[in-house]
Amino acid sequence: MCGITGWIDWEKDLTQEQAVLQAMTRTLTDRGPDEEGYWWADSKHAAFGHRRLVVVDPAGGRQPMSRQQNGRAYTLVYNGELYNTEDIRRELITRGHSFRSHSDTEVLLAAYMEWEADCIHKLNGIFAFAVWDEQKQQMFLARDRLGVKPLFYAKRGTAFLFASELKALLANPLVKPVLSREGLAEVFVLGPSRTPGHGVFHDVHELRPGCHLTISREGVSIRRYWSLESQPHEDDVEQTAATVRQLLADSIKRQLVSDVPIATLLSGGLDSSAITAVAAAVFQEEGRGALHTYSIDYVNNASHFQQSDFQPTDDAPFVRLISERFGTVHHTLEFDTPELVSALHTALFARDLPGMADVDSSLYLFCREIKKETTVVLSGECADEMFGGYPWFHREELLGANTFPWAQATRERAGWLSAEMRDWIRPEEYVAQRYEETLDEVPRLPGENPLAARRRELFYLNLTWFMNTLLDRKDRMSMKASLEARVPFCDHRLMQYVWNIPWELKNWGNREKGILRKALEGIVPEEVLYRKKSPYPKTHNPAYTKATRSWLLNVLEDSSSPLHQVIDQTRVKAFAMSEAQASGKPYFGQLMGSPQMFAYLASIDLWMREYNITISS
Repeated sequence: MCGITGWIDWEKDLTQEQAVLQAMTRTLTDRGPDEEGYWWADSKHAAFGHRRLVVVDPAGGRQPMSRQQNGRAYTLVYNGELYNTEDIRRELITRGHSFRSHSDTEVLLAAYMEWEADCIHKLNGIFAFAVWDEQKQQMFLARDRLGVKPLFYAKRGTAFLFASELKALLANPLVKPVLSREGLAEVFVLGPSRTPGHGVFHDVHELRPGCHLTISREGVSIRRYWSLESQPHEDDVEQTAATVRQLLADSIKRQLVSDVPIATLLSGGLDSSAITAVAAAVFQEEGRGALHTYSIDYVNNASHFQQSDFQPTDDAPFVRLISERFGTVHHTLEFDTPELVSALHTALFARDLPGMADVDSSLYLFCREIKKETTVVLSGECADEMFGGYPWFHREELLGANTFPWAQATRERAGWLSAEMRDWIRPEEYVAQRYEETLDEVPRLPGENPLAARRRELFYLNLTWFMNTLLDRKDRMSMKASLEARVPFCDHRLMQYVWNIPWELKNWGNREKGILRKALEGIVPEEVLYRKKSPYPKTHNPAYTKATRSWLLNVLEDSSSPLHQVIDQTRVKAFAMSEAQASGKPYFGQLMGSPQMFAYLASIDLWMREYNITISS
């Protein structure tokens, strides 16, 4: 994976701005520790920067990459991985193209030279890329269908800037760290999720998944090239399970291509166990030796674990079972509370925004340690959003809630704001507006009964909001550790097929993710196949609660804290002093209870200080 930056300005000689472009690009060093590259257009109105993490073809994949065809010059910067590189290469060869390397970068550039914007329909993978056409004086930007790889942009006068992360945009003097009413609402009420396409900072945007953007002297044009389509599902349960099995297995196998060490993350749950089972079989068939697997745990966590609806069982016994069954070389990486607390700062800077507290910091530490042994991992994100694995798909009161089902504490969170800020932001109104906007996007199926239509809405909400929050987390924490994380469930072919599977089949056997369980019969051991879902493990150690409470109370006692201009100090202090258990009330999703929200609020103070954030109407 990589980090990309770019700058276009029709009224400026960008060769005079080399230091600024380098500063932008070097903020992304963790995304690409192996190589750095820069390019300026002959016209001097466009410039690209690139940081590279070498995964395939070290010599042949260097960027920015320039090629010529029929007297026209093209230059590409690209972050991602194509899983059908060889299929596209063969087609391009029949059309007269030749290649100097076996990198997917060169194949992607040739595909654009051949088909221009239509090349996007040929791609199976995760990507964010930009191509400059010197003859047309035009740039084409695109992001993968499901938003696995990030891509932010900002327009300032005649200038257009883009980057893999917000920090790179903020390194350019044209982009200021300003929060408007919308940005405050995003952070204080919706966070750590974000409105799709919203960059939080004033007039900063994210190119939405499945979209491409073209910019020329005539202006900016954004088009959606892919979206979910609602159609009647006509396969019976056996054919449905077989199709899910085939699509998932194909996705996993495609994502095992690498010139560097590759492993899987193994939690002992259904999703990671399925990936591990298929990957181990491929390793055996291809004589690649034993597959390495990794799991995370916390010092003394078992003694503090408390069962809840959101975390019903401990993972360790199931991890051992899968590793032994498939002969993997397993590594359990264990972290203690002081490490988790210390890494909260690192996780914040990796996201550029307040995040999921120890759920982020632990993942960063996990990835950092894995990187010592390998460079690429396969992970199980996205299955729960696709197949209905979360409690809110099954609990009637959450299914019928007229808001985001993972954000049931909007009123309480809004109450932490000062009266003046509540009047300005109107937080509950803001959340309702974003919710209704999303429902307006849902691709409807004519004739669907009201309950089925409501479930379709719920799946769309999860796929466009909650899933993207988790993909952001996985991308930033893994990239901070210079580790490439691939997500086989996030395959657009699988996603489109599962989208139309009716609830009666998705919930086959009256079990969450029932059709996935049926699809994996004979692949995953029964003990795991029918295990109740348990999410990513978090610490239950009361020492973590003590540490995050202390952090928040220290912020509240500091009269210089920028947080004071936004919050109701009395209410926040009462919250900080309240009873707090890791397994208690969730304030966001399944994993952010009171200890995590203590850290979230305190991290806003750190974020506002370190990023020099100002608030403006």
